[in-house]
Amino acid sequence: MKLAGIRVVDLSAFLPGPYLTMCMADHGAEVIKVEPPQGDPGRHVGLSDGPQTVFFRNLNRGKKSVVIDLKTAAGKEALLGLCDTADVFVETSRPGVAKRLGVDYETISARNPRIVYCSISAFGQEGPNRDRPAHDLAIEAVSGALSLTVGRDGDPVIPAIAAADNLAALQSLSGILMALLARERTGRGDYLDIAMHDATLAACSNILGPAMAEGRQSIPLHERSMGGSAFYQVYATSDGRHIVLAGQEDKFIETLLNALGRPDLIALSLRGPGAHQEPVRAFLAGVFAEKTQGEAIAWLSTMDLCYAPVKTMPEALEDENARARGMILTDDLGRRHIGPAVRFRHEPARPNLKAPKLGEHNAELLKGA
Repeated sequence: MKLAGIRVVDLSAFLPGPYLTMCMADHGAEVIKVEPPQGDPGRHVGLSDGPQTVFFRNLNRGKKSVVIDLKTAAGKEALLGLCDTADVFVETSRPGVAKRLGVDYETISARNPRIVYCSISAFGQEGPNRDRPAHDLAIEAVSGALSLTVGRDGDPVIPAIAAADNLAALQSLSGILMALLARERTGRGDYLDIAMHDATLAACSNILGPAMAEGRQSIPLHERSMGGSAFYQVYATSDGRHIVLAGQEDKFIETLLNALGRPDLIALSLRGPGAHQEPVRAFLAGVFAEKTQGEAIAWLSTMDLCYAPVKTMPEALEDENARARGMILTDDLGRRHIGPAVRFRHEPARPNLKAPKLGEHNAELLKGA
Protein backbone atom coordinates (compact mmCIF):
# COMPACT_ATOMS: atom_id res chain seq x y z
CA MET A 1 0.00 0.00 0.00
CA LYS A 2 1.10 3.56 -0.67
CA LEU A 3 1.94 4.47 2.94
CA ALA A 4 3.36 1.15 4.12
CA GLY A 5 6.42 1.84 6.28
CA ILE A 6 5.21 5.27 7.38
CA ARG A 7 4.82 5.60 11.15
CA VAL A 8 2.40 8.24 12.46
CA VAL A 9 2.18 9.34 16.08
CA ASP A 10 -1.31 10.73 16.53
CA LEU A 11 -1.90 12.98 19.54
CA SER A 12 -5.24 14.25 18.22
CA ALA A 13 -8.82 13.79 19.41
CA PHE A 14 -12.40 14.32 18.25
CA LEU A 15 -12.63 14.75 14.45
CA PRO A 16 -10.06 16.57 12.26
CA GLY A 17 -6.89 14.81 13.42
CA PRO A 18 -8.40 11.35 13.79
CA TYR A 19 -10.00 11.48 10.33
CA LEU A 20 -6.70 12.59 8.80
CA THR A 21 -4.71 9.80 10.43
CA MET A 22 -7.38 7.17 9.70
CA CYS A 23 -7.08 8.01 6.01
CA MET A 24 -3.36 7.32 6.33
CA ALA A 25 -3.99 4.04 8.17
CA ASP A 26 -6.37 2.91 5.42
CA HIS A 27 -3.45 3.15 2.98
CA GLY A 28 -0.92 1.28 5.05
CA ALA A 29 0.54 3.72 7.57
CA GLU A 30 1.16 2.51 11.12
CA VAL A 31 -0.85 4.98 13.19
CA ILE A 32 -0.16 5.05 16.93
CA LYS A 33 -3.01 6.81 18.68
CA VAL A 34 -1.74 8.38 21.89
CA GLU A 35 -4.58 8.80 24.40
CA PRO A 36 -4.72 10.27 27.90
CA PRO A 37 -5.73 7.91 30.73
CA GLN A 38 -9.40 8.82 30.22
CA GLY A 39 -9.18 8.18 26.48
CA ASP A 40 -10.18 10.19 23.40
CA PRO A 41 -13.51 11.93 24.20
CA GLY A 42 -14.77 10.50 20.91
CA ARG A 43 -15.01 7.12 22.65
CA HIS A 44 -18.07 8.50 24.44
CA VAL A 45 -19.73 10.53 21.64
CA GLY A 46 -23.00 9.25 20.20
CA LEU A 47 -24.47 5.78 19.83
CA SER A 48 -22.67 2.45 20.07
CA ASP A 49 -23.22 -0.62 17.92
CA GLY A 50 -20.47 -2.74 19.43
CA PRO A 51 -17.31 -2.25 21.51
CA GLN A 52 -17.02 1.44 20.56
CA THR A 53 -19.28 4.29 19.60
CA VAL A 54 -19.98 4.67 15.89
CA PHE A 55 -18.31 8.10 16.08
CA PHE A 56 -15.09 6.67 17.48
CA ARG A 57 -14.74 3.67 15.18
CA ASN A 58 -15.56 5.74 12.09
CA LEU A 59 -12.48 7.86 12.84
CA ASN A 60 -10.04 5.45 14.46
CA ARG A 61 -10.17 2.09 12.72
CA GLY A 62 -6.90 0.41 11.97
CA LYS A 63 -4.90 2.33 14.58
CA LYS A 64 -2.94 1.21 17.61
CA SER A 65 -3.78 2.77 20.98
CA VAL A 66 -1.36 3.60 23.77
CA VAL A 67 -2.18 5.43 26.98
CA ILE A 68 0.37 8.05 28.01
CA ASP A 69 0.02 10.63 30.76
CA LEU A 70 1.88 13.62 29.36
CA LYS A 71 1.69 15.40 32.69
CA THR A 72 4.42 13.10 33.97
CA ALA A 73 8.11 13.08 33.04
CA ALA A 74 7.91 9.38 32.19
CA GLY A 75 4.93 10.00 29.92
CA LYS A 76 6.67 12.80 28.08
CA GLU A 77 9.77 10.65 27.55
CA ALA A 78 7.62 7.76 26.31
CA LEU A 79 6.03 9.99 23.67
CA LEU A 80 9.37 11.41 22.58
CA GLY A 81 10.65 7.87 22.26
CA LEU A 82 7.84 7.03 19.86
CA CYS A 83 8.58 10.17 17.87
CA ASP A 84 12.23 9.20 17.48
CA THR A 85 11.16 6.54 14.99
CA ALA A 86 8.14 8.34 13.52
CA ASP A 87 7.68 9.97 10.14
CA VAL A 88 4.65 12.07 11.08
CA PHE A 89 3.34 13.66 14.27
CA VAL A 90 -0.17 15.13 14.52
CA GLU A 91 -1.53 17.22 17.38
CA THR A 92 -4.70 19.26 17.81
CA SER A 93 -4.13 21.08 21.10
CA ARG A 94 -4.58 24.82 21.48
CA PRO A 95 -1.51 26.79 20.37
CA GLY A 96 1.17 26.71 23.05
CA VAL A 97 0.00 23.52 24.77
CA ALA A 98 2.43 21.22 22.96
CA LYS A 99 5.32 23.50 23.88
CA ARG A 100 4.22 23.61 27.50
CA LEU A 101 4.14 19.81 27.53
CA GLY A 102 7.59 19.64 25.93
CA VAL A 103 6.42 17.90 22.74
CA ASP A 104 6.55 20.88 20.37
CA TYR A 105 8.13 20.82 16.90
CA GLU A 106 11.43 22.31 18.05
CA THR A 107 11.87 19.62 20.72
CA ILE A 108 10.84 16.69 18.55
CA SER A 109 12.63 17.80 15.37
CA ALA A 110 15.87 18.30 17.33
CA ARG A 111 15.76 14.57 18.03
CA ASN A 112 14.30 13.55 14.67
CA PRO A 113 14.92 16.11 11.89
CA ARG A 114 12.96 13.97 9.39
CA ILE A 115 9.70 14.35 11.30
CA VAL A 116 6.72 15.96 9.54
CA TYR A 117 4.89 17.69 12.38
CA CYS A 118 1.29 18.82 11.83
CA SER A 119 -0.59 21.12 14.21
CA ILE A 120 -4.32 21.56 13.58
CA SER A 121 -6.08 24.33 15.48
CA ALA A 122 -9.08 26.58 15.13
CA PHE A 123 -7.33 29.80 14.10
CA GLY A 124 -3.70 28.79 13.60
CA GLN A 125 -0.53 29.18 15.61
CA GLU A 126 -0.32 32.94 15.07
CA GLY A 127 -2.79 35.77 14.65
CA PRO A 128 -5.10 37.68 17.00
CA ASN A 129 -7.48 34.74 17.50
CA ARG A 130 -4.88 32.04 18.09
CA ASP A 131 -5.92 31.47 21.71
CA ARG A 132 -9.66 31.39 21.12
CA PRO A 133 -11.33 27.98 21.48
CA ALA A 134 -13.67 27.04 18.65
CA HIS A 135 -15.35 24.02 17.15
CA ASP A 136 -16.74 23.49 13.67
CA LEU A 137 -19.86 25.67 13.85
CA ALA A 138 -17.96 28.72 15.13
CA ILE A 139 -15.43 28.37 12.31
CA GLU A 140 -18.17 28.09 9.70
CA ALA A 141 -19.68 31.24 11.19
CA VAL A 142 -16.53 33.37 11.27
CA SER A 143 -15.48 32.24 7.78
CA GLY A 144 -18.72 33.62 6.35
CA ALA A 145 -19.89 30.24 5.07
CA LEU A 146 -22.70 29.99 7.63
CA SER A 147 -24.12 33.36 6.58
CA LEU A 148 -24.84 31.85 3.17
CA THR A 149 -26.14 28.52 4.47
CA VAL A 150 -29.72 29.65 4.93
CA GLY A 151 -33.27 28.39 4.68
CA ARG A 152 -35.95 30.02 2.55
CA ASP A 153 -36.64 32.32 5.51
CA GLY A 154 -33.11 33.70 5.15
CA ASP A 155 -31.92 32.56 8.57
CA PRO A 156 -28.66 30.57 8.88
CA VAL A 157 -29.10 26.86 9.49
CA ILE A 158 -26.64 24.46 11.09
CA PRO A 159 -25.00 22.34 8.36
CA ALA A 160 -25.24 18.57 8.80
CA ILE A 161 -21.65 17.98 7.72
CA ALA A 162 -18.82 19.27 9.90
CA ALA A 163 -17.25 21.07 6.95
CA ALA A 164 -14.57 23.01 8.84
CA ASP A 165 -13.36 19.87 10.63
CA ASN A 166 -13.23 17.77 7.49
CA LEU A 167 -11.70 20.49 5.33
CA ALA A 168 -8.93 20.97 7.89
CA ALA A 169 -8.33 17.22 7.94
CA LEU A 170 -8.04 17.01 4.17
CA GLN A 171 -5.81 20.08 3.90
CA SER A 172 -3.62 18.51 6.59
CA LEU A 173 -3.46 15.25 4.67
CA SER A 174 -2.43 16.98 1.46
CA GLY A 175 0.18 19.05 3.32
CA ILE A 176 1.66 16.02 5.08
CA LEU A 177 1.94 14.09 1.83
CA MET A 178 3.63 17.07 0.14
CA ALA A 179 6.08 17.31 3.03
CA LEU A 180 6.85 13.58 2.87
CA LEU A 181 7.46 13.89 -0.87
CA ALA A 182 9.78 16.88 -0.38
CA ARG A 183 11.62 14.96 2.34
CA GLU A 184 12.67 12.43 -0.29
CA ARG A 185 14.73 15.20 -1.90
CA THR A 186 15.93 17.11 1.15
CA GLY A 187 16.03 14.52 3.92
CA ARG A 188 14.39 17.11 6.17
CA GLY A 189 10.87 17.12 7.61
CA ASP A 190 8.70 20.20 8.08
CA TYR A 191 6.15 21.88 10.30
CA LEU A 192 2.52 22.38 9.19
CA ASP A 193 0.36 25.04 10.80
CA ILE A 194 -3.19 24.13 9.70
CA ALA A 195 -6.04 26.39 10.78
CA MET A 196 -9.65 25.28 10.43
CA HIS A 197 -10.46 28.92 9.70
CA ASP A 198 -7.98 29.02 6.80
CA ALA A 199 -9.24 25.74 5.38
CA THR A 200 -12.89 26.82 5.47
CA LEU A 201 -12.26 30.25 3.98
CA ALA A 202 -10.21 28.65 1.20
CA ALA A 203 -13.17 26.40 0.38
CA CYS A 204 -15.46 29.39 -0.24
CA SER A 205 -13.92 30.12 -3.64
CA ASN A 206 -17.11 29.49 -5.63
CA ILE A 207 -19.30 31.79 -3.50
CA LEU A 208 -17.06 34.84 -3.19
CA GLY A 209 -18.11 36.66 -6.36
CA PRO A 210 -20.36 39.37 -4.83
CA ALA A 211 -18.03 39.97 -1.86
CA MET A 212 -14.85 40.22 -3.95
CA ALA A 213 -16.20 41.91 -7.06
CA GLU A 214 -18.70 44.30 -5.46
CA GLY A 215 -17.98 44.27 -1.73
CA ARG A 216 -21.47 43.13 -0.84
CA GLN A 217 -23.08 40.21 0.91
CA SER A 218 -24.63 37.63 -1.38
CA ILE A 219 -28.38 37.15 -1.36
CA PRO A 220 -28.23 33.36 -1.08
CA LEU A 221 -31.64 32.67 -2.62
CA HIS A 222 -30.59 34.66 -5.69
CA GLU A 223 -27.21 32.98 -6.16
CA ARG A 224 -26.36 30.27 -8.64
CA SER A 225 -25.68 27.43 -6.23
CA MET A 226 -27.78 28.51 -3.25
CA GLY A 227 -31.35 28.74 -4.53
CA GLY A 228 -31.34 31.40 -7.23
CA SER A 229 -31.74 28.90 -10.03
CA ALA A 230 -34.80 26.77 -10.70
CA PHE A 231 -32.47 24.08 -12.02
CA TYR A 232 -30.31 23.97 -8.87
CA GLN A 233 -33.11 23.50 -6.43
CA VAL A 234 -34.87 21.21 -3.95
CA TYR A 235 -38.47 20.29 -4.72
CA ALA A 236 -41.09 18.63 -2.50
CA THR A 237 -42.98 15.63 -3.80
CA SER A 238 -46.52 14.50 -3.05
CA ASP A 239 -45.42 11.86 -0.51
CA GLY A 240 -43.58 14.31 1.74
CA ARG A 241 -40.19 13.49 0.22
CA HIS A 242 -37.91 15.64 -1.94
CA ILE A 243 -35.92 15.56 -5.16
CA VAL A 244 -33.28 17.92 -6.50
CA LEU A 245 -32.50 19.32 -9.90
CA ALA A 246 -28.76 19.99 -9.95
CA GLY A 247 -27.67 20.96 -13.45
CA GLN A 248 -27.97 24.46 -14.92
CA GLU A 249 -26.39 23.89 -18.33
CA ASP A 250 -28.48 25.09 -21.25
CA LYS A 251 -29.06 21.57 -22.55
CA PHE A 252 -30.62 20.42 -19.27
CA ILE A 253 -32.89 23.47 -19.07
CA GLU A 254 -34.07 23.03 -22.65
CA THR A 255 -34.59 19.27 -22.30
CA LEU A 256 -36.83 19.47 -19.24
CA LEU A 257 -38.88 22.54 -20.17
CA ASN A 258 -39.48 21.25 -23.69
CA ALA A 259 -40.59 17.90 -22.25
CA LEU A 260 -43.02 19.77 -20.00
CA GLY A 261 -44.39 21.84 -22.87
CA ARG A 262 -43.08 25.11 -21.45
CA PRO A 263 -40.43 26.36 -23.90
CA ASP A 264 -41.57 29.87 -22.99
CA LEU A 265 -39.73 29.52 -19.66
CA ILE A 266 -36.40 28.66 -21.26
CA ALA A 267 -35.32 32.26 -21.81
CA LEU A 268 -35.91 33.15 -18.14
CA SER A 269 -33.81 30.19 -17.04
CA LEU A 270 -30.98 31.00 -19.43
CA ARG A 271 -30.64 34.54 -18.02
CA GLY A 272 -28.79 33.13 -15.05
CA PRO A 273 -29.72 33.02 -11.35
CA GLY A 274 -31.90 35.55 -9.60
CA ALA A 275 -35.42 36.50 -8.58
CA HIS A 276 -36.53 36.52 -12.22
CA GLN A 277 -36.43 32.70 -12.12
CA GLU A 278 -39.23 32.51 -9.54
CA PRO A 279 -41.92 31.71 -12.19
CA VAL A 280 -39.82 28.78 -13.37
CA ARG A 281 -39.25 27.54 -9.83
CA ALA A 282 -42.95 27.87 -9.01
CA PHE A 283 -43.93 25.96 -12.15
CA LEU A 284 -41.52 23.11 -11.45
CA ALA A 285 -42.60 23.02 -7.80
CA GLY A 286 -46.14 22.44 -9.01
CA VAL A 287 -45.04 19.67 -11.36
CA PHE A 288 -43.17 17.73 -8.69
CA ALA A 289 -45.83 18.32 -6.04
CA GLU A 290 -48.12 16.08 -8.10
CA LYS A 291 -45.68 13.15 -8.19
CA THR A 292 -44.30 10.89 -5.50
CA GLN A 293 -40.54 10.85 -5.15
CA GLY A 294 -40.40 7.49 -6.90
CA GLU A 295 -42.58 8.67 -9.75
CA ALA A 296 -40.54 11.84 -10.19
CA ILE A 297 -37.24 9.94 -10.28
CA ALA A 298 -38.61 7.34 -12.71
CA TRP A 299 -39.80 10.10 -15.04
CA LEU A 300 -36.63 12.18 -14.81
CA SER A 301 -34.54 9.09 -15.53
CA THR A 302 -35.96 8.94 -19.04
CA MET A 303 -34.09 12.17 -19.92
CA ASP A 304 -30.49 13.36 -19.88
CA LEU A 305 -30.71 15.52 -16.75
CA CYS A 306 -28.89 16.17 -13.47
CA TYR A 307 -31.27 15.07 -10.72
CA ALA A 308 -31.38 12.97 -7.56
CA PRO A 309 -33.71 11.88 -4.80
CA VAL A 310 -33.00 13.36 -1.37
CA LYS A 311 -32.14 10.17 0.49
CA THR A 312 -32.26 9.57 4.20
CA MET A 313 -29.03 8.39 5.82
CA PRO A 314 -30.28 4.78 6.10
CA GLU A 315 -31.15 4.92 2.39
CA ALA A 316 -27.74 6.41 1.59
CA LEU A 317 -26.06 3.44 3.27
CA GLU A 318 -28.02 1.14 0.95
CA ASP A 319 -27.25 3.15 -2.20
CA GLU A 320 -26.43 0.77 -5.05
CA ASN A 321 -23.66 2.95 -6.47
CA ALA A 322 -21.98 3.40 -3.07
CA ARG A 323 -22.14 -0.34 -2.47
CA ALA A 324 -20.87 -1.18 -5.96
CA ARG A 325 -17.84 1.05 -5.37
CA GLY A 326 -17.02 -0.51 -2.01
CA MET A 327 -17.97 2.53 0.04
CA ILE A 328 -20.07 0.48 2.46
CA LEU A 329 -18.01 -2.16 4.23
CA THR A 330 -19.08 -4.70 6.87
CA ASP A 331 -16.84 -6.05 9.63
CA ASP A 332 -16.86 -9.39 11.43
CA LEU A 333 -19.42 -8.08 13.92
CA GLY A 334 -21.81 -7.08 11.14
CA ARG A 335 -21.21 -3.35 11.67
CA ARG A 336 -21.08 -1.09 8.66
CA HIS A 337 -18.15 1.22 7.86
CA ILE A 338 -17.59 3.90 5.24
CA GLY A 339 -14.86 2.78 2.87
CA PRO A 340 -11.85 4.86 1.77
CA ALA A 341 -12.76 7.54 -0.77
CA VAL A 342 -9.30 7.49 -2.42
CA ARG A 343 -9.15 4.63 -4.92
CA PHE A 344 -5.89 3.46 -6.47
CA ARG A 345 -5.68 0.96 -9.31
CA HIS A 346 -2.35 -0.22 -7.95
CA GLU A 347 -1.89 -0.78 -4.22
CA PRO A 348 -5.49 -0.05 -3.22
CA ALA A 349 -6.43 0.68 0.36
CA ARG A 350 -6.97 -2.28 2.66
CA PRO A 351 -8.67 -0.76 5.69
CA ASN A 352 -8.47 -2.61 8.98
CA LEU A 353 -12.00 -2.27 10.32
CA LYS A 354 -11.03 -2.89 13.94
CA ALA A 355 -10.84 0.13 16.26
CA PRO A 356 -8.43 -0.24 19.20
CA LYS A 357 -9.35 -0.68 22.82
CA LEU A 358 -8.01 2.04 25.07
CA GLY A 359 -4.32 1.31 25.68
CA GLU A 360 -4.50 -1.97 23.76
CA HIS A 361 -0.96 -1.59 22.38
CA ASN A 362 0.91 -0.28 25.41
CA ALA A 363 2.82 -3.52 25.90
CA GLU A 364 3.78 -3.67 22.24
CA LEU A 365 4.95 -0.09 21.85
CA LEU A 366 5.98 1.23 25.25
CA LYS A 367 8.91 -0.34 27.06
CA GLY A 368 8.08 -1.37 30.57
CA ALA A 369 4.35 -0.85 30.12
